[in-house]
Amino acid sequence: MKLGMVIKPSRCIGCDGCTVSCKTYNALGPNVVYRKVHKFEVGEYPNAKRASFPALCNHCENPACEKVCPTGATYKDDKGRVQVDPDKCIGCRMCMGACPYGARTFNWGPQQSYFPHSEAGNVIDEAVAPRHRVGVAEKCTMCKNRTDEGLDPLCVHNCPARALVFGDFDDPTSEVSKLVATGRTYTLLPEKGTLPQVHYMD
Repeated sequence: MKLGMVIKPSRCIGCDGCTVSCKTYNALGPNVVYRKVHKFEVGEYPNAKRASFPALCNHCENPACEKVCPTGATYKDDKGRVQVDPDKCIGCRMCMGACPYGARTFNWGPQQSYFPHSEAGNVIDEAVAPRHRVGVAEKCTMCKNRTDEGLDPLCVHNCPARALVFGDFDDPTSEVSKLVATGRTYTLLPEKGTLPQVHYMD
């Protein structure tokens, strides 16, 4: 099994629903994101328009982050996802420097809440996601708990524009495999030799 994704930037409406879904599901504090939507302008006035480009960990088949990790904290699991074992991570941040996609984040201090003085409660305190440890590198897990149960990652499930397609690249009948078979998909920075399992399609 090799789980992955095909992203269609031309369908992305820049709503950041994927980012918010991810932050909520993983109980990520302020300034911490596992996935983001880059926004920019293309063309020139009066024909300029706004474009969006979703980005996340590429769950590479040949991950640079795994190669530089001195403790084996970064590893490929049995479904082809790149994961981090917080018990083994020593916080050296070698993985962050090695990742050509800037997909990693680091927990510099205790989890912060969004509205610490609010009487309405705190999403971080009420979250069911595991607590994030100080001094540990983290990243997108491809919603491991959900995908282990055969569900789509939450970003895919909640995308209103259907810009994200999830599936098993080892299954030739899956939608992601069929999209790649068209020859119209591409990966980011192929010259790095990381063999991303996140493809893009215009």
